[in-house]
Amino acid sequence: MRLLPHAWIITVTLLLVNCNPGEKKDQNMIDQNDENLLREEVADHKITVYQVFTRLFGNSKSKNATYGTIEENGVGKFNDINPEALEEIRKMGITHVWYTGVIEHATMTDFSQYGIPADDADVVKGRAGSPYAIKDYYDVAPALAVDVPNRMREFEALVKRTHDKGLKVLIDFVPNHVARQYRSDARPAGVKDLGENDDKTRSFTPGNNFYYLPGTSFVVPREYQPLGNLPHPTKDGQFSESPARVTGNDQFTNSPGINEWFETVKLNYGVDIRNGRAPHFNPVPDTWNKMRDILLYWAGKGVDGFRCDMAEMVPVEFWGWVIPQVQQARKDILFIAEIYNPAAYRSYIEDGRFDYLYDKVGLYDTVRAVMEGRAEANYISQNWKQTQGLNNRLLRFLENHDEQRIASRFFAGDARKGIPGMTVTATLNSGPVMVYFGQEVGEPAPGTEGFSGDDGRTTIFDYWGVENHQLWMNFGLFNGVGLTPEMKKLRDFYSRLLNLCRDNEAIRRGGLYDLQQFNVQNRTAGYDGRFIYSFLRFTEKDRVMVLVNFDPQHAKEVNIRIPANAFAAMGLPRDQRYELKELLYGKTEIAFDAAQITDKGNMVSGIPVSLPPLSAFVFRIGQ
Repeated sequence: MRLLPHAWIITVTLLLVNCNPGEKKDQNMIDQNDENLLREEVADHKITVYQVFTRLFGNSKSKNATYGTIEENGVGKFNDINPEALEEIRKMGITHVWYTGVIEHATMTDFSQYGIPADDADVVKGRAGSPYAIKDYYDVAPALAVDVPNRMREFEALVKRTHDKGLKVLIDFVPNHVARQYRSDARPAGVKDLGENDDKTRSFTPGNNFYYLPGTSFVVPREYQPLGNLPHPTKDGQFSESPARVTGNDQFTNSPGINEWFETVKLNYGVDIRNGRAPHFNPVPDTWNKMRDILLYWAGKGVDGFRCDMAEMVPVEFWGWVIPQVQQARKDILFIAEIYNPAAYRSYIEDGRFDYLYDKVGLYDTVRAVMEGRAEANYISQNWKQTQGLNNRLLRFLENHDEQRIASRFFAGDARKGIPGMTVTATLNSGPVMVYFGQEVGEPAPGTEGFSGDDGRTTIFDYWGVENHQLWMNFGLFNGVGLTPEMKKLRDFYSRLLNLCRDNEAIRRGGLYDLQQFNVQNRTAGYDGRFIYSFLRFTEKDRVMVLVNFDPQHAKEVNIRIPANAFAAMGLPRDQRYELKELLYGKTEIAFDAAQITDKGNMVSGIPVSLPPLSAFVFRIGQ
């Protein structure tokens, strides 16, 4: 949009027509059958999540040797996430910080001098190890502590610092699988370890914590080279496990391939996978009780919520059993499910009792396709219509630790392409929105870091320095002095957007009216549905219009129209004068007169708006 001096007011005529021009209706009557109108019950709070990959966040070293050791490449610590960092995160509009990779996981780094057994490199991915190969549910990763023996106290101090800044703490709960070398040496007195009482002669029994392959021994994938050609004391192509156990991704073989989750073993929740997934939930399986106690342990540490890894690989009946028990102990604690099967969404909300679910295969995949030029913006409307009734329970994002960076050559190749996409992602519904650390400064994740290779993702397996993020971090000052002007501009956009999501009532809890179909079908002048997307969010007290242009090269001159039913839904009469005030940057005001509407829906000019390439605007509609 062409930004206008604040004092200028442009008077235009707004097109307001009935969706069915041949039918005369009272101007205040809402057509509830209008497919572009969505109303869903929501709480008066929109969660904004900032995902911190804890191992990388505070690391100031920039050597970045492929498969580099902890000494070479460095590692971030709990203590690096200082009050200055948390204050800047809060000021960016964040309500919850997700600390990823907190719980102790398998690693090639040797901490045996602290009484922590060393892990076998042949069943660890990357020098630092995957944070989703849990080694001890009752401990934190020693690499994250300055003083390893006091590592839990350092984590507890981080929780307190986060709370002191008015932020909530989320951590991962990894319920489906553990590291092959799982053994808890930090579990509370009297707690039995996973597998301690298993009958290893049986492939499946509800009382076991693991699934077994009797008569077999585990075989390391022949093609697996943990560190390429680099040496390691425990790298010999062998790992002793007899009988072999089933992998975390349900592979019933003692010799899984390198592309399987071979470094993990599946937990048994009483489901006989090989016999039609028959459930055995009565009596309550031992694993259920053990996992409940683990959740309660972390809730007792002050954690405010759990992002539950691969939640759909754990029976929904377990979640429906455990979540109410944890929330009885901590009524405000949140549960967010990583889930990729839309057919299971409703069950994991209604039966599993989750507060929120991932929406990767829905809005993420659609918006990404639009950003990459593989799909039209028109398809966004189809997406939210397919998840009606659930939209405000879905967590939306454009980046996380599993996905490729927007600025990488594997995705958009330009961080600015995230501006319209992130605006839609953040404002389309009232459910949570999440950003991944470094996203706000255009981190491109270049190069081969280690196990994951050169794939456009920031490594979760190795020690590394995240370059653009380090420019903002500035050796612990978190003042962004090293950022380029373009990076500062991008971070400013994210801050404005997330603060708006947190504070604006219409975005936080309002209804949705999609303007896309109406403007495309009525051939609104200049409205190119391949690149433009628009919608309204509204409550009785607040109304906003969101308008974006995904085109990376061309501005769009458009006369945006709003149908009569949208005004009826917003509770606004059609015989008054209104103003649009842009909320992200506050530099644009447009006035319009709606008095010329006729029952027959005669065409008028609409609101003329100029949309620059890769632009996004949020207008408040008021008098």
